[in-house]
Amino acid sequence: MKIAFLTDPLSQFKIYKDSTYAMMVEAVARGHQIYAFEPADLALISGSVVASVQEVHLTQDAQNWYRLGEVCESSLAEFDAVLQRKDPPFDMEYIYATYLLDLAEQQGALVLNKPSAIRDHNEKLSIAQFPQFTTPTLVTRNEQKIRAFFAQHRDIILKPLDGMGGAGIFRVREDGMNLGAIIETLTDNQARTIMVQKYIPEIVHGDKRILLIGGEVVPYALARIPQNGEVRGNLAAGGVGVAQQLTARDLEIAQTLAPILLERGLLLVGLDVIGQFLTEVNVTSPTCFQEITEQTGIKVAAMFIDALERQVMATNRRVAKQ
Repeated sequence: MKIAFLTDPLSQFKIYKDSTYAMMVEAVARGHQIYAFEPADLALISGSVVASVQEVHLTQDAQNWYRLGEVCESSLAEFDAVLQRKDPPFDMEYIYATYLLDLAEQQGALVLNKPSAIRDHNEKLSIAQFPQFTTPTLVTRNEQKIRAFFAQHRDIILKPLDGMGGAGIFRVREDGMNLGAIIETLTDNQARTIMVQKYIPEIVHGDKRILLIGGEVVPYALARIPQNGEVRGNLAAGGVGVAQQLTARDLEIAQTLAPILLERGLLLVGLDVIGQFLTEVNVTSPTCFQEITEQTGIKVAAMFIDALERQVMATNRRVAKQ
């Protein structure tokens, strides 16, 4: 296959932990050709969605891990699959890229995750579609509603709807210390909508990342365990990742969501679960492949490329029948 990765600059990859890199290694090991481009390389020219892509050659040198081919302007429909692996922020530029990828789909490209599905699944708000699995949650920018929620639960988490890596997450305890200042900061004086949740004490045991690949559940989660008094388990915020077998509750959540999300065009999803509760549905560029593989031996990247190959074959069969 010819696989194009829409991603962040390759020079910024930390290959010892990057999941996109793991995908690339597995794809090349199977004989697939891989290409890379960034959002700025996308364009709509004379009605056709094209990108300035470069073939990626892996060198097996940890310092200079890739070599790039010549820049080539290609229609995205020329590739067997286009993988959307651009990290947030999920800003307007990100959304514009998904609109172009929508058009590329109409022109015959297979884009995964499906761009419209990425837009439709805000990584925080999507949990509201599965209320049976969530802790008490409020979404608002209204200060009085937030204060009433705090008065009811007395220990809460406040976070932006567009953050990643644990950025902008605050805990307010029984004494209500700094609640007003936090509301002002996160809501920009009630101009920006945020999420507020009842604090889940089980965070001390980890914020578990559960991977769904092609509608199947990876049997181990990576529990990101907070350190040094932090409330955030995110690896980017200093959390330590420990692979753990899924609990019965983890499986219940994951097996319920897996077929639903796959049907919506989400080949790869990262669920975040704390204790008994679903806290996020990550669809932009879910990670933790390498950490789970290193600690358990389960070849997560191989599971992903298996699912990708199945998806490409199924798509080709549908096209052939038309």
